[in-house]
Amino acid sequence: MSHANSDRLKRFETQLDQFFKEALDGIRPVLLSTRTVPDKWSPKENLAHLGRYQEVFQERISQILTGKIPRFSRYRAEEDPEWPQWAQRSTERICAELLASRWVLVERLRNLKKEDFEKTGIHPKFGEMPVSLWLEFFLLHEGHHLYLVFQQVRGG
Repeated sequence: MSHANSDRLKRFETQLDQFFKEALDGIRPVLLSTRTVPDKWSPKENLAHLGRYQEVFQERISQILTGKIPRFSRYRAEEDPEWPQWAQRSTERICAELLASRWVLVERLRNLKKEDFEKTGIHPKFGEMPVSLWLEFFLLHEGHHLYLVFQQVRGG
């Protein structure tokens, strides 16, 4: 595994867990379910989106690893029939399932060979990307939603 992939994997292992431990520490549950900006997701809905998107990401990685260079459509929660199930869950359940599935995915990624990180899939906006860049894309996407949660619960 390259140094860059090792660094990305470390971020993947720690980003979510650290956010939960630090940014959400002491936050009243009612704040997580409150939409502070009309027509925008609440913190809980953002976390539910991350939970569902992590499942989608895992499915995409599985398809990429077949070596057939899959072409994906853009993921939109509003068009996903499984998204409402995530959004209706309690915040505690969302967080628990998000962390549990993260560790399953971490173990899978840890076991990839260098050549697996080079296999590609095609994103509709960003084009053909290797698994290593898909992982970077995932981390950036997740970071964006964690930032939105942070803003909402910390008054930003």
